[in-house]
Amino acid sequence: MEDAIRIGAGIAVIEPDRHRPGSYTLVVDGTPQSHVDLEDPTHLAFEYVRRIGHAIDLLPSGPITALHLGAGALTLPRYVAATRPGSRQQVIELERDLVDLVRKELPLPRDASIRVRYGDARAVLERLPAGLAGTVDLAVVDVFSGSTTPAHVTSIEFHRELAALLSPTGIIAVNAADGAGLAFVRGQLATLQAVLPSVAAVADTGMLKGRRFGNVVLLASPTELPFAGMPRRFASDPLPSKVVHGAELTALIAGAAVVTDDTATGSPEPNRSVFTSGR
Repeated sequence: MEDAIRIGAGIAVIEPDRHRPGSYTLVVDGTPQSHVDLEDPTHLAFEYVRRIGHAIDLLPSGPITALHLGAGALTLPRYVAATRPGSRQQVIELERDLVDLVRKELPLPRDASIRVRYGDARAVLERLPAGLAGTVDLAVVDVFSGSTTPAHVTSIEFHRELAALLSPTGIIAVNAADGAGLAFVRGQLATLQAVLPSVAAVADTGMLKGRRFGNVVLLASPTELPFAGMPRRFASDPLPSKVVHGAELTALIAGAAVVTDDTATGSPEPNRSVFTSGR
C-alpha cells in the first residue's frame, strides 16, 4: 500500500505496520496520523485514541449514534462498529480524496452504518438534519489542518452548535494538542465548561504539567460524566493517564478566558520532531 495522494495537509500514504501484521498507518508528510488494525478494529494503537475509546466504553450499553468531525483512517468509527453493533455513525471530512484512499486500501466492514459527509467541519455541522438534534451519544472533534486545529472549531459558538446535538447522556470528546503552559487546552476547557456542566481532561501527568508537547483528551457532557469508572480504566492503559475534574480542573483552568469566534486562534504548531497522534 504505497499509493500516495496529495491532500490539503500534504502527501498522504498508507503504510503497513512492520510490527503488527494486518495493521496499517496513515502517514501525512512523514507524520503518522492514524492506525488501523483490519483484523482487530478494537486495537487502538495511539494513546489519545485509546483514551477516547475508554470514554466510548463508559457510555450506556448498546448501539449509539456517533458523529465524528475529522475522518483520518476512520479508526474510531471502526471501533464503534465493532464494539457496539447496530450503531449509526456520521463522519465529516474535508478531504474527499483521503477518504477514497482509506476506503480503497482499508475497506470498512460491510455491515457498518457509517455515512461520510464532505466539507468544512463547522459548515457541514450547520447543515446536518434537524432530526439529529438531541440524539448524538458521542461527538468526536479531531479536526486538523496540517498539524494544528483550525480556530473556527475552537470557539464557544462552535461548541454550542455541537452540544445542541447531544443526547441527555451524550459526550463530546475533543483531541487537543498543546505544549508547555497548556494555554490552548486551558482555553478549550474554559470554553467547554461555559457550554456544558460536566467537563474533564485526560492525559498523562507529564503532559498535564506542561512538560512536553502532546495530546489531551477533553470530555464534556450535559450530565455527570462517569467519573467512578474512569480512574481505573485510564490508569490501566499502557501509558497510564489521569482524569482531571472538579476542584483540580478548576485550578487548571484558573485565569483562562472563554474562546469566542472573535478571539479564537488555532492550536500551537508542534516542533517538527514531534509525532502528533492520529485518528
